[in-house]
Amino acid sequence: MSETNRDLLWAPWRMAYVTSNESKPVKPICVLEGGDPECFICQAAATEPSNDGDLERLIVGRTESTVTLLNKYPYNNGHLLVTPRRHVSKLEYLTADELNKLTSEVAAWVKIIEEKMNPEGFNVGLNLGRVAGAGLPGHLHWHIVPRWNGDCNFMTTIGSTKAIPQALEAAWSLLRRS
Repeated sequence: MSETNRDLLWAPWRMAYVTSNESKPVKPICVLEGGDPECFICQAAATEPSNDGDLERLIVGRTESTVTLLNKYPYNNGHLLVTPRRHVSKLEYLTADELNKLTSEVAAWVKIIEEKMNPEGFNVGLNLGRVAGAGLPGHLHWHIVPRWNGDCNFMTTIGSTKAIPQALEAAWSLLRRS
């Protein structure tokens, strides 16, 4: 039986992931005081705002105390990470002001995603510690995952695969704060 284009799943943006060398940082840069040079969030926090640099690091917004970026390996379309600029590994290390600003940023990004992507719900949360699922346990980050009815399709159950319908660059363009 021959395959037709209808039988194929095309995801050309995944080639960068397949052929990437994850041990190599995007571009080595100085990080903020107390930051970890190996931490991609610390690298993002120290990056000067620019279209090229922001797209390369998937930064969609910054404030004085936060950086928000697209998850490079998203659970769903529009999956964001809202992070403190400071390299902090535990909630107790945040100041009350930082925690308030982070909470406000999470709420602001949920509203932005609602307006631009029309999700039907969200998963919002933290993974504290590697055993809890934190891929980067050294730098706190809140996950905002937009959800749509039916966004978990058959591929997750039979092929351990998730189809994300939008390229990261397209999501970056849609969500980026000017």
